Amino acid sequence: MKKHLSLFFLFALYLNGFSQQNRPNIIFILTDDHRWDALGFAGNPIIQTPEMDRLAAEGIYYENAFVTTPICAASRASILTGLYERTHGYTFGQGEIKEPYINQSYPIHLRKAGYFTGFFGKFGVNYAGFEKLFDQGDSYDRNGKFDDRRGFFFKTLGKDTVHLTRYTGQQAIDFIQHAPDQQPFMLSISFSAPHAHDPAKLQYFWSPEYDTMYQNITIPDPLLKEDFYFQAQPAFVRNGESRKRWHWRFDTPEKYQHSVKGYYRMISEVDAEIGKIRKILEERGLADNTVIIFMGDNGYFLGERQLAGKWLMYDNSLRVPLIVFDPRKEGGKRNNDFALNIDVTATILDLAGAKAPKTWQGISLNSAALAKRKEFLAEHLWQTPIIPPSEAIRTERWKYLRYINDPTHEELYDLQVDPLEINNLIADPKHQKLISQLRQNLEKKVEGYVRARVKKTVE
Repeated sequence: MKKHLSLFFLFALYLNGFSQQNRPNIIFILTDDHRWDALGFAGNPIIQTPEMDRLAAEGIYYENAFVTTPICAASRASILTGLYERTHGYTFGQGEIKEPYINQSYPIHLRKAGYFTGFFGKFGVNYAGFEKLFDQGDSYDRNGKFDDRRGFFFKTLGKDTVHLTRYTGQQAIDFIQHAPDQQPFMLSISFSAPHAHDPAKLQYFWSPEYDTMYQNITIPDPLLKEDFYFQAQPAFVRNGESRKRWHWRFDTPEKYQHSVKGYYRMISEVDAEIGKIRKILEERGLADNTVIIFMGDNGYFLGERQLAGKWLMYDNSLRVPLIVFDPRKEGGKRNNDFALNIDVTATILDLAGAKAPKTWQGISLNSAALAKRKEFLAEHLWQTPIIPPSEAIRTERWKYLRYINDPTHEELYDLQVDPLEINNLIADPKHQKLISQLRQNLEKKVEGYVRARVKKTVE
């Protein structure tokens, strides 16, 4: 009997070890201010992103990927916790993210599931306990003390000061090289690029070897560049931060060419680091069992409507690149379902074979339930004089948006015939019933996410 029990326990131990070793490694790569079409695979004829394109061609490319909040702090908190901003309540000026939400974050659950975890780069969420969240971690962003290139060039490898993109890429490579063999790893890599360095006159900075990239190309003018589209905005947008930063980056042809080329160069530099990361996976024999997820933290205006930045409820702000490459599955697929930043969290746990908390509001990108999502809420709740808070509901055909501090300013777009969101139908008598229904749907979602926040805070 004892002999049989011993054999049973050895067999169980073997199965557990086998299962542990065969769970995939997971790498999540996040870029900063990376709009959906700044990617060769998305049809951009100018930008050079061969590694991102390869991931998309070999994996699943999500053609309708969006963030629920178009600003880095709140979006990153949503990715961390799997929750809407309306629920976790975190954005700029809110102090630290609250502990109940950290306690249900993906790094906490992955470590419980036996994963070795790492995070390198821009965490973007104010939390004093960052070092305890991951087995290895280093949180840093652009250096705001400098108003020149040193905002990106202040970290060193050996004796050389390098661009943050190169520094973050090397940290990822070092983590993979030294990750333990006996357990799977989950690595989060968060690049500060292609975010502009706001205090600097030149705004965009890249490594010297990218100086000639796009040098002999003239970037086409932005869509909706005419003054009419700017004047159509309410006064609080025309006088806000979106316009201020447009003057920093795009208000002359020379600035526009410099800024867009710089933005593209910084994305191409991230792309090169992805290639190096995939190479080390090959060298370590890990490539066939490592899932790579790639996403931008929010969209970005490149001069459209004579605006810069993100924050607003137009697709320029909300739509991002999203790729899931799983070498264990057939790739080369395009998915048209709505995929959100809060879905990444659920997807990571799904890949790890771990159960997601019932409180999470996202859906695993591997779930059949994704196809059932026919609408979603988008919101920007930060109460600051320079950026008007707003909210929207987006369906497959329609987008209804309004400004929280001035709910009388509403907009409605038929995205089927007006994907650039030009013709505001809010006053059209034919659409009043639809507008009423969309308002109700938006308010119902808002109420649900507020209730979830109250419940979680009480717990």
